[in-house]
Amino acid sequence: MKTESESNANQNKIIESIARLISDIGFDGEYKNHTEYLNEIFEHLLETESGDSRSLRIKMLSCIRTSKMLAKALEPFSDEEIQNACLQMTYE
Repeated sequence: MKTESESNANQNKIIESIARLISDIGFDGEYKNHTEYLNEIFEHLLETESGDSRSLRIKMLSCIRTSKMLAKALEPFSDEEIQNACLQMTYE
């Protein structure tokens, strides 16, 4: 059975991992435009024979939705604010 301190430690590790992920995404550049990029890629894929797959379409929609959610969550903040917050979270 986990103790409360173990649970808190695990939660902190999860938050640190998410902060590192967001920080890495920020270094990738135009992450706020990824939804548009995914749409463009998927539109071209859908015109191919391999793109005519229901399971592939569901996966594409899931990727677009996740990308939109990330962009929306980070939209109110500047890139610098996001990077500073992530660095602070990972080094606390």
